[in-house]
Amino acid sequence: MPRALTRILFYSLSVLVVISCSSVGRESASPAPPAPDRDLALLASWMTGSFGSGEQAASDSAFFVVRLRLVRIWPERSDGCWLYVEQALAVQEHRPYRQRVYRLHRVSADTLASDVYTLADESRFVGAWKSLVAFAGITPDSLDLREGCTIYLTREGAFAFYGGTRGNRCESTLQGASYATSEVEITSDAVVSWDRGFDASGAQVWGATRRGYVFRRLPPD
Repeated sequence: MPRALTRILFYSLSVLVVISCSSVGRESASPAPPAPDRDLALLASWMTGSFGSGEQAASDSAFFVVRLRLVRIWPERSDGCWLYVEQALAVQEHRPYRQRVYRLHRVSADTLASDVYTLADESRFVGAWKSLVAFAGITPDSLDLREGCTIYLTREGAFAFYGGTRGNRCESTLQGASYATSEVEITSDAVVSWDRGFDASGAQVWGATRRGYVFRRLPPD
């Protein structure tokens, strides 16, 4: 074989080897996709749905029949699980007394968090749990984070998440309160929520006094 042709073939093979090794190197260097956070996904699924306190109200007159609606929004986002929350008396569902957005995310190896946000124009989102159209035109930067009101949750065994707010930095002015606290238990069929307000001296001024509201999962509407 002529020397010139030999040199051309050798050069061509060398280039192919370099390209092949470079490709393998790039594939090896690519970061692996993050492993699914199973606890976060489980918490989000347990919190999503319609819930009611009718069973508790029937046995204890200190509690009202309340409807709690939670629905997933912005499922394409990778910075946590976002939920729209609407809470109202069962006889006045068209007039919710609480509308919030929660962001569920992990903060440590054994702790998940639910940040709490308020909406700038709540009236336009009433009933938005039935349809997500209202959230198509907004992004999280239009929400207001309630500083100090984050709920921290840990998984206890296979059947529940427990947690609550930390300290007294969740501000509240309702009925003369200075701050509010929340204690939460989440299971596959219920959300137990104990929200209370306290004045500057630490005396409770609003909220249930003996235990939290027990919201049982309801069939889909």
